[in-house]
Amino acid sequence: MSDPGTTASATHQRIFLVVVDDSEELNIALTYACLRARNTGGRVALLYVIEPSDFQHWIAVEDIMREERRTEAEQVLQRHAKQVNEITGTLPILYVREGERRDELLGLINEEPSISILVLAAGTGPEGPGPLVTHLAGKGVGKLRIPLTLVPGSLRREQLDLIT
Repeated sequence: MSDPGTTASATHQRIFLVVVDDSEELNIALTYACLRARNTGGRVALLYVIEPSDFQHWIAVEDIMREERRTEAEQVLQRHAKQVNEITGTLPILYVREGERRDELLGLINEEPSISILVLAAGTGPEGPGPLVTHLAGKGVGKLRIPLTLVPGSLRREQLDLIT
């Protein structure tokens, strides 16, 4: 579910990639990426990773569950695409992949030369910044071919407006 006809290589736009998940800090990362894209003539890309389920006893049931997760992924992406469009005035590039979130993210970044910057927000709860942030800000940073922008998950919209 990508938009290959309008990649950054054709237009030389910076593409800000945001990983869509159910974390509270997603909206901070998304808003930051949208504001940066709008203010720099860039574009936002959204990645939703459908992670494997633990239920693999019956293939027919697993296929139904996979299709339901795919439909949910597309609905979630469309909701966030609307937000991106409202802030930037452009539609985002959408990616849906299946597998482990960390592996699929790194795979997409390596496969898509148009992606310029990865934007993540760090969680502020007692469980820490989040598993993806923890990995990529630590040992995983060496595997990235693009800059990683970590946004504090506690920022408010007014603060984001000031720093973008």
